[in-house]
Amino acid sequence: MRIIARRTLREFIASRAGHKDQPALKAALDAWFAEESRADWISTVDVKQLYATASIVSADRIVFNIKGNDYRLVVAVDFEKGIVWIKWVGTHKDYDRIDVKEVEHGN
Repeated sequence: MRIIARRTLREFIASRAGHKDQPALKAALDAWFAEESRADWISTVDVKQLYATASIVSADRIVFNIKGNDYRLVVAVDFEKGIVWIKWVGTHKDYDRIDVKEVEHGN
């Protein structure tokens, strides 16, 4: 899968500078990115096979639990084109304040 945009993950990691879990967060997001870069999903079924705890919100919107569910990553997926768009990343607490179906990068 082609992931747009890794910069979003890097910026979020940088924003957590000084937090004791930043190294673990970076490792978790780097691992997710590496796995998704190699993935060849055809449908949400493929996603659930690799990530049983992922939440399928709609046909193209998926939420991943990151670092033991301390963080959430919201993506949109175009299975036909093989593209994953990172829409939002944040703490579980911040996730509770967003509309996962509508959130876009930068919100």
